[in-house]
Amino acid sequence: MNCSSSFVYAEEVLKYQFHQDHPFNQIRVKLAKDLLQTTGSLSDEEIISPRMATEDELALFHDVAYIDAVKRASKGLLADGKGLEFGLGTEDTPIFPNMHEAAAWLVGGTLRAVESVLSGHANHALHLGGGLHHGFKRKASGFCIYNDCAVAIKYIRKHYNLKVLYIDTDAHHGDGVQWAFYDDPNVCTISFHETGRYLFPGTGEINERGIKEGHGFAFNIPLDAFTEDESFMELYHAAIRDIMAYFQPDIIVTQNGADAHTWDPLTHLCGTMKIYEAIPLYAHQMAHQYCDGKWIALGGGGYDVWRVVPRAWAQIWNVMKHGKPLAGDIPAEWIKRWQNQSPHPLPNQWQDNPSIVPNIARKQEIQEKNRQTLQQALKITNQHKQL
Repeated sequence: MNCSSSFVYAEEVLKYQFHQDHPFNQIRVKLAKDLLQTTGSLSDEEIISPRMATEDELALFHDVAYIDAVKRASKGLLADGKGLEFGLGTEDTPIFPNMHEAAAWLVGGTLRAVESVLSGHANHALHLGGGLHHGFKRKASGFCIYNDCAVAIKYIRKHYNLKVLYIDTDAHHGDGVQWAFYDDPNVCTISFHETGRYLFPGTGEINERGIKEGHGFAFNIPLDAFTEDESFMELYHAAIRDIMAYFQPDIIVTQNGADAHTWDPLTHLCGTMKIYEAIPLYAHQMAHQYCDGKWIALGGGGYDVWRVVPRAWAQIWNVMKHGKPLAGDIPAEWIKRWQNQSPHPLPNQWQDNPSIVPNIARKQEIQEKNRQTLQQALKITNQHKQL
């Protein structure tokens, strides 16, 4: 399959950094890019630069008063206590200098990915600096200041009038994007995430299905804690297959948080690199089957920034470019370059050893519970098949 792809990157995306000890660390983007360049999978010609989103573009989704508050916070001009009204200055989303500019670069990077695909320059585009799915219309949340996913989908709807399927495989519910389009029948959102019983943001139940004209176009697959590869992939393939047929999108936007891995410090799922090969492979297949190849992939969560995220995100590009993930050895040159900075030994293989997953006594019970969840979540698509 001959595909052209764009990789959005510039050093500006690394400036989105709350503080040195914050779990959200954009060095993962640089690590993934360097891994791809070291393997020879990414050329300079395939890299396109992001840009800063304009205030008008941010206002496609965000409230003007919120944008103004972020700008004032960036310069230290927000009155004491005023930031909390907008979710700024919290433990999750602390204020840092020039945060407006840093966040606007991430949104602009996602818009560049959209433009690359919808101008016909490329079939696919990858922006690993994006995927900030928790941002709300007038509030920061969960490490996310501006919601580049929502802004980009609003941009696609306004300028191209396409039906958009948004697929979120972050271990945390894609709440900001879901609520942004909860009444919109032209945007279908799917979120695969660890159940909110144990994890931020606590939403993403099966019965969150949309309202008004948007009812039936929000899907949630809350996975039981300690879900492993087989169950994750079973639900992912079944749900995407049925929802694609049901919704018939014109373009796919995927959010590729890499925090469902068993090594992630913030979640309780037990995935390995197998799921990070399956996720882009099936998205790629569905994009060509339904959308003439139009696929925009974004980053997202992922807090084992050394061992997990670079490999998981690099495989998205490998699928875009080669139609399949890479296997075998990680280049020794890449390991040598970064090992001194990593708190853990860096993996020397693209795939994981299955032994890294702990023995879960409830495995069968979890699988069955997840199947029941899937059946309930897809009730609307099953009814549609019978019509």
